[in-house]
Amino acid sequence: MPALPERMQPGAAYPLGATCDGIGTNFAVFSAHATRIELCLFDPTGRREIARYDLPECTDEVFHGYMPRVRGGQLYGYRAHGPYEPEQGHRFNPNKLLLDPYARLLHGQVRWTDALHGYRVASPRADLSFDRRDSAAAMPKAVVVDEAMHNDRDRRPHIPWDRTIIYETHVRGATRSLRRVRANERGTFAALGDPWFIDHLLKLGITAVELLPIHAFVQDRRLTEMKLRNYWGYNTLAFFAPEPQYLSEGTLNEIRAAIQALHTAGIEVILDVVYNHTCEGSELGTTMSFRGLDNASYYRLLPDNPRYCINDTGTGNTVNTAHPRVIQLVMDSLRYWVRTFHVDGFRFDLGVSLGREAHGFDPNAGLFDAMRQDPALARVKMISEPWDLGPGGYQIGNHPPGFGEWNGKFRDEVRSFWKGEIGLRGALAGRLQGSSELFDHHGRKPWASVNFITAHDGFTLNDLVSYNEKHNEANGEDNRDGGNDNESNNHGVEGPTDDPAIIHARDKTMRAMLATLMFSHGTPMLLGGDEFARTQHGNNNAYCQDNEISWYDWKEAAGEHGKAMTAYVGRLTRLRASHRSLRAPSYGRGNEPLLPGIPGVTWHDESGAELSQDDWGFAVARLLVLRRATPSDNGRRVDVTLILINGDSEPHEFILPAPALPWWLRLVSAEPDAPERAVTEASITIEGECVALLSSTVKPEPT
Repeated sequence: MPALPERMQPGAAYPLGATCDGIGTNFAVFSAHATRIELCLFDPTGRREIARYDLPECTDEVFHGYMPRVRGGQLYGYRAHGPYEPEQGHRFNPNKLLLDPYARLLHGQVRWTDALHGYRVASPRADLSFDRRDSAAAMPKAVVVDEAMHNDRDRRPHIPWDRTIIYETHVRGATRSLRRVRANERGTFAALGDPWFIDHLLKLGITAVELLPIHAFVQDRRLTEMKLRNYWGYNTLAFFAPEPQYLSEGTLNEIRAAIQALHTAGIEVILDVVYNHTCEGSELGTTMSFRGLDNASYYRLLPDNPRYCINDTGTGNTVNTAHPRVIQLVMDSLRYWVRTFHVDGFRFDLGVSLGREAHGFDPNAGLFDAMRQDPALARVKMISEPWDLGPGGYQIGNHPPGFGEWNGKFRDEVRSFWKGEIGLRGALAGRLQGSSELFDHHGRKPWASVNFITAHDGFTLNDLVSYNEKHNEANGEDNRDGGNDNESNNHGVEGPTDDPAIIHARDKTMRAMLATLMFSHGTPMLLGGDEFARTQHGNNNAYCQDNEISWYDWKEAAGEHGKAMTAYVGRLTRLRASHRSLRAPSYGRGNEPLLPGIPGVTWHDESGAELSQDDWGFAVARLLVLRRATPSDNGRRVDVTLILINGDSEPHEFILPAPALPWWLRLVSAEPDAPERAVTEASITIEGECVALLSSTVKPEPT
């Protein structure tokens, strides 16, 4: 490394972070309350500090300086001076090495020690005390990035929302057991872009993968001491840097290569992002980055006692996304992933927290407004998890136009219906039609309802039909963690069984729920592995299971049962793609006939009669017929589909509603291998716990 100058040059306050121009590097970091910030440079191992400089200028609360001869690969961190006044919300401690919030790449891992705390952990004064130990040896270092990233050949698929089918998955979990790739690539982006895996997604009809957090995160101290690991990654350390373990060779271009391979196949990439909290925890947590740079700006604190964090997230802290510089941080991060890696969308963990202002949740919060007007995000998919743990934390349907929202009501009511609960026929009808009572306002479309039955948080689909109780013993919390209300049904035996009748019943229920998902208006989301009946052995909170409990078992997928389930899912998605009436791009306005006697939507019972208002109140009814008619082929034809739902345990005859049409039976969920056939009779018998799809394409008579 060339000799370093004695002092830094003034540099520039923008852009924030470390910006290398090939000759030197500009460093800029925000702090509204620091009095002085030092830049610390480290040798290539990260163990030895080789130089320390004061950032020489502060402009508009941004400390900055330019260092000649510092180029790509240089390791660095910050130390912030200022008041240590926890009761006023300030926790500056220059003994703590701080990670740059704009770090693009990390070197090393957190090594747990009490020195990572700004206070003396064992002190009777708790966080009012002051710890003078240097934390540098325990901290990962930021890396100055000067990588050429060529993306001229990459073309985003830009899949329309109404054609989107999401596959929620995990970079490591999906590929850790993929034996066809090299050992060092398993569990990384290199494997995610492997042709075999992409081909699997294409067979399923997937148009977008939604990746659990890939931002660099911390292995929690408690889990480390328990010999467990943070698997999901909802404990963010850096919003620009990828998790190092997901890079087989440690280069950022590996991410770009994987995304480009997926794009070439027509598959979008959505990132699950965690801007609502950080890994630093509560006021009794660590000082690794944001807390040490400006605790009072980055976190929401109790107004009458700013010593304490507001904990609307259940993690100890809540990021203050109402602060202008925090809004800038989030927006810069989003733009970075879109522009540098061509990411196609984001799913916002605990999205309600991002819309919290001083008065509570606000769909017109500053951060939401910033996202909605930004040109770089104009064609990017935005999905919110519409809840958090704060006051009024359940805000489904209340996010601003342009956002999709995880529809927890769809999950709960579809599960309950197929579990056998009564009084849900009307609720199921609402979910089939895109939950219009929640989303049909402000010009929002059915795609705003992101429908799912299972997700990373909870049972897999197989476990949903195999366990009545959670089995989280491996998590080390005496099975107290994880949700207790799963709306699951083990069909008579808890866990695995060799009983053919129970296996058949479980498979029927899984296929019925998958058909319900794919035939509902909205955006379907499939949990990765459900296509081959992946199990987590009853663990419904596998956040700390970075092992075979969570990793996809591709041997199981290659078995007879796994292949049959995978083929079934592919058949469902092809039907959805083929019939416009199964994926309406908008909510209907009125219900005028598109064909004689056939309006856009009608509901019938098993006798073929239209349901009356009184019929909807018949609590024990578990049979339902939904007929939809939608113009297709530029209005030259009308696509008509008939969905027959038998939620009873016994077979039932369904009389097809008038007028008669040339129907084709496209699918019977209880008979997944049955070929399509013309329906010549006026009625059809449907097995119990089954969904059937009929379709007809009719040319309207000229007017």
